[in-house]
Amino acid sequence: MDMHTVVVGTSGTTAEDVIAVARQGARVELSAAAVEALRAARTVVDALAAKPEPVYGVSTGFGALASRHISPGLRAQLQRNIVRSHAAGMGPRVEREVVRALMFLRLKTLASGHTGVRPEVAQTMADVLNAGITPVVHEYGSLGCSGDLAPLSHCALTLMGEGDAEGPDGTVRPAGELLAAHGITPVELREKEGLALLNGTDGMLGMLVMALADLKNLYTSADITAALSLEALLGTDRVLAPELHAIRPHPGQGVSAENMLRVLAGSGLTGRHSEITGDAPRVQDAYSVRCAPQVNGAGRDTLAHGRLVAGRELASAVDNPVVLPGEGRVESNGNFHGAPVAYVLDFLAIVAADLGSITERRTDRLLDKNRSHGLPPFLADDAGVDSGLMIAQYTQAALVSELKRLAVPASVDSIPSSAMQEDHVSMGWSAARKLRTAVTGLARIVAVELYAATRAVELRTAEGMTPAPASQAVIGALRAAGVQGPGPDRFLAPDLAAADAFVRDGKLVAAVEAVTGPLA
Repeated sequence: MDMHTVVVGTSGTTAEDVIAVARQGARVELSAAAVEALRAARTVVDALAAKPEPVYGVSTGFGALASRHISPGLRAQLQRNIVRSHAAGMGPRVEREVVRALMFLRLKTLASGHTGVRPEVAQTMADVLNAGITPVVHEYGSLGCSGDLAPLSHCALTLMGEGDAEGPDGTVRPAGELLAAHGITPVELREKEGLALLNGTDGMLGMLVMALADLKNLYTSADITAALSLEALLGTDRVLAPELHAIRPHPGQGVSAENMLRVLAGSGLTGRHSEITGDAPRVQDAYSVRCAPQVNGAGRDTLAHGRLVAGRELASAVDNPVVLPGEGRVESNGNFHGAPVAYVLDFLAIVAADLGSITERRTDRLLDKNRSHGLPPFLADDAGVDSGLMIAQYTQAALVSELKRLAVPASVDSIPSSAMQEDHVSMGWSAARKLRTAVTGLARIVAVELYAATRAVELRTAEGMTPAPASQAVIGALRAAGVQGPGPDRFLAPDLAAADAFVRDGKLVAAVEAVTGPLA
């Protein structure tokens, strides 16, 4: 298989494939087994459509209108109409990577052979992805139950050659024009196909998968910045000893402690508080320093739970009704409900907020001359003339406050819809949208600590102290990447945006791993 091609089969997909398609523009193709499964399921739908008895989703209306039997002559119109009427999203456009993940995951379910669409419908979706055409999908319109209906409907409109879409050049044009330009024939929907294109948790799942990948990088980054702060504050690394974490065997806690210990290996600063400052011996470091492995580790364990749920969902066929080809029947079900995904999305927003909170507390400690053990106020080059990183901490604090608001769960809310037929919904799409904002904010919070901690380590170095080799590597990589530290001629413009990019792009982790080997 070509490394830039993802083959979609009948048994689900992987998080790596989702990210390859969503973020890296990987091509997709249907496996022979998937095409055969599509044909087999379609045979079942065609047989049921020919019967006089109404079958939900095949020859009836939907939701509160499920009791309405639709005559054969109106069924194609019904499928078109459900897509058009459900494409009722509003607000700003969601990100291209989210739409690509959404479409790819819907294609994954189509390929399972449980939706009843014809192979050509699935192939058209693959063709649209491969052409780099991205439907215009809006922020609002999903309650996370009966699927991400409005977002998926806007994608289905594109398959029909209707609505607006963005071309590979970034220009938004009528979808019909884009399809024609790439030699793609719009689909003419038949029984059940409109419904099958709309009924899934694909949007919230795609955002979960990408958030998990981003948070993995951020948790490793936060272990690194916590270690840098511990070093700059002349803290002790004895609290990171493996035997201490073995007696409280939460897996993530042990991993975070090990990461921090490896970052600090060879440091000439840790544990030397009294010797270097002349102060009385410090019995113990503050919680934000001493308990970093416990907090970071609990978040890591939450990520592990999120990966478990995402893995199950990636292996699922989410539709209603579903086709059971071996039994020749179509059955209504509730598998479209987004609760399993929504709960995890909300949980991840909570741990992101708490990680941001403890990170900001360490930054504040570095800037406070009464608690920083000899560092200048606000890490300024000339305190008073220079405000140093005072306002950088303000920015970080504002972001932490925002993350706390975003941690309020969406999944505890439910607004009934469809004339009380859909009387309990997950709000999973909303949970996913706020988590994306939280992940972006968390990266910026970690970046501020990185900027402050490396500045503090450099000040210690200027006093003749020797930081850990990993710390030196981070500082060198920052400077090589163009992230400039404050100094006599440049103290008014902290490079926080550049530090943020350094964290988000994985350069921080890479700089440390060049010295320590792979971190977890």
